Order: sequence, then C-alpha cells, then structure tokens
Amino acid sequence: LLLCATQSLFTCDTQQGSVAHANGSSPTSIQAPTVPPIDCKSNPPTYTFIQGWQLLALAVSLFVPKNSRLLWYLKLHLSRNADSKTECGKYAAYCERALERTMQNGGRETKPSRMEVLSILLKNPYHHSLPHAIPVHMMNTTYQVVSFDGSTTIEEFHCTLAQEIGCRDSTNGFTLFSDDPIEKDLEHYLDPQAKLCDVISKWETALREKGSGKFENSRVIQLTYKNRLYWKHAAKLETEKERLLLCYQINLQVVQGRFPLSRDLALELASLMAQIDMGDYSSDKSKTNSLQALDKFYPYRYRDALNQEGLKELQDLLSAKWALLRGRSILDCVRIYLTCARKWPFFGAALFQAKPRHSDQAMAWLAVSEDALSVLELSSMATIARYPYSSVMTFGGCQDDFMLVVSAEDTLQSVSNEQKLLFAMSKPKILEITLLIADYMNALGHTLPGTPQMNTLTRNGSHRSIR
Repeated sequence: LLLCATQSLFTCDTQQGSVAHANGSSPTSIQAPTVPPIDCKSNPPTYTFIQGWQLLALAVSLFVPKNSRLLWYLKLHLSRNADSKTECGKYAAYCERALERTMQNGGRETKPSRMEVLSILLKNPYHHSLPHAIPVHMMNTTYQVVSFDGSTTIEEFHCTLAQEIGCRDSTNGFTLFSDDPIEKDLEHYLDPQAKLCDVISKWETALREKGSGKFENSRVIQLTYKNRLYWKHAAKLETEKERLLLCYQINLQVVQGRFPLSRDLALELASLMAQIDMGDYSSDKSKTNSLQALDKFYPYRYRDALNQEGLKELQDLLSAKWALLRGRSILDCVRIYLTCARKWPFFGAALFQAKPRHSDQAMAWLAVSEDALSVLELSSMATIARYPYSSVMTFGGCQDDFMLVVSAEDTLQSVSNEQKLLFAMSKPKILEITLLIADYMNALGHTLPGTPQMNTLTRNGSHRSIR
C-alpha cells in the first residue's frame, strides 16, 4: 500500500512537472482543468493528488517500510514535496512528521479506525501537530478533549491529559478505561503501551461485528479517567484535582453499597458532596436540589424502601445539613470528605463480588489493595480473611473461576503447606483482578518469576516478569 501510494504520487508529480515545463511555467502554477480530460493518466485532475496524499497520510502511521532503500526513497519523496503553501505540500509535511513518530514508537496492530480516516479526510492534518482529538470523561461528570496522532500510546495520551487537568503523571495511580462496545456496564483497562488508534479501531471492529457488519454512526468509544492503583503513603502528594476526582469515585462506591457506613454518616457525606457539586444550599429550589442530591450522593439501599413521608423527612435532614455548609469552599469540603472516608482500612481498594468455592458462603467481596487481597463479608464488609502478596504462590484464571494459591505460613486457615482458593467470577472480572494484582505486586517488588500461561500467573516457569 505504501509503495503504491508513493510510486503513484511520484509518477503524478513527474507528469505534472513535465506538463508545467512544457507550458513554460513552474510545476506549482499548474491548475487542474475545469473539465477533466479523457486520458486521466497523462493529465490527472488535482483531486487525485490530494487523494494519494491522504492515502499516504494514513499509511505512514501504520508501519515503517522494512526495506531500507524504500524507506530512504520515501523520506526523500516527502522532503522533496513538503511545503507550507500548497495543499499537497502540507500533506507531505505532515507525512514527514508522522513517519518520524512511527519510527520512534513502532508500527500499529490494526487498520485505521473510521474516526481516524474521517479526521484525515475532513481536514488537512498539517495544520495540527496532533490531528485527532477525543473527549475523556471524569468521575465528576466533566470531560477534557485531548489531541493525539496515529502513533500516540496510551501512556503518552495519559501524560498529556494529566498535564492539562492538573494531575500528576502515571505515578498517581489514575489511568484510562474504555467502555465495552457490547456489554453496557463493562469497562476495560487500557494498556499504557498500546496505541490509542489501535484501541479505537478494535472497539469499532467489535461494534461492527455485533451489528453483522453494519456500523452504528451514533456510537463512539468512551474513555474514562479514574483511579486504579491507590497508595496510602502517597496521599500527601495528591493534587487538588486528584482529590476531587477521588471524592466522586468514592461517592460512587458509597451510592452502590460498596462502602460500609451508617445512615447518619451517609447523610453527612451526601451533604458534603452536595456542597462540592452544587455549591451553597438555595432555599428557592430546596425541594428539587435536595431530591437531586439524594439521587446522586445517598446510598440506594437506605432510600429504596422509604415511602413518600420517609423520603420527605430524609430530604429535610439533608437540606438542614447542607445549609450548615454555606460558605465552605470545594477544597475544604473535599478535605473533610476524604479525611472521613480514609478511616476505612480498605479505602481505595478495588472490590470484586465473587462466590467462594471453598466454603458454604453465598457471596463475598474480594478487596484488592496495595499490599494484600482480602475477603470481606458481603453485607457488613467485615474482614473474613487476608492474604498478603508475599504469601501468594499462584493466582489467575482457572477454567471459570479465579484461583488463588497461598502459602500456609502466612495464613492460619490451613495446616497444609499450600492453600488453594477458588472464587466464581465472570471472565472479564477474572482478567481485571488478575492484572490488578499483578500490577500491585510488580510495583511492590513481589514479582512472581512465572509468566501468564493458560490465563494463570504462577511461580513455575521462566524467569521473566509478570508483564
């Protein structure tokens, strides 16, 4: 594809120059005729040059020619045609930049996405150093539009986003997730080394396969920025933006029943979130605002069974507590909220609902934190068992279950040398919890020498890292 594009452009460029010199003018002064000639090969219209350059602009971000002579020829061709005056020259200048980026970051895995193709076709990429752009959604319902090119990795995209919104780089534990094109409530952690354009292309391909080859123009990939790895010792290094986003992320856990708290504490936290999200309490719209605050910030389980009278009483209590916060700044409320929430030992831990196979217990929570995996009781969220990463021998997928094998010296639950635990979970969740534990262990230096084989991470095998 790249060879054909460059050869056709070189041929057209030579023919255009020949016609120009024959007329006694420079090649750049030739204008395409209003009515195309019958023989388009000897005198092609101008738009064919643009189409050729558009094709090349897409191709150079996909791969670098393996043949050194072809690569040299391509660089020379781009350098010869690049300028800032003509439309073709601008495309050539962009192709030069895109080729350098591909040589720096490596080639791609998949074909260009529909989003990428439209971006190149609808505007000349020369005018933008990063020709593509996509919104990234935050936990506080805001979004940030971030630009990228065909070679941008998730890590580079993350660094650009963090700089624009006032967060630290990838060391802050925040990362990017994408929605699933088929499952509504499923999210996917994005590998920092993957190319963003590859992620978008794979998402579109999955969506198209779901629709039997038909493409849904109304749907596009949705990226979300939120915390994935939480480090207690780094709390003092958090920026104001990170703390604000953490508040909204913890609030989502509170609303969904993934955070243990009493009704009174839930009401206090809901009033703080109302002050953060909506500002000072307004008596003019008291009923509407308080009901909206209950919907967004108060746990479902505490208000689902209430009748109209009970709901009105709850609204009045929330309004009273919210009114007491008048004049409090967002930063002040965020500080109070996080100070209170951090008292729970599993603050920042990722929670997965699972069914233990090794016991009669119906369901439980698996809490993945920075130093251990803990099993929590479903309703009270009290600790049932705790397995430090230093005691983990093997973990990962085992058929339709998540498997955890721990050494007996660190657990009082068994008298044998090893204890094998199985938890029934969906396969996407098995993959998510496996990668999360692996990343925590890699960061802490508890890396298992084994590599993932048959969807399982084990100590046995080669001496490469988990990744």
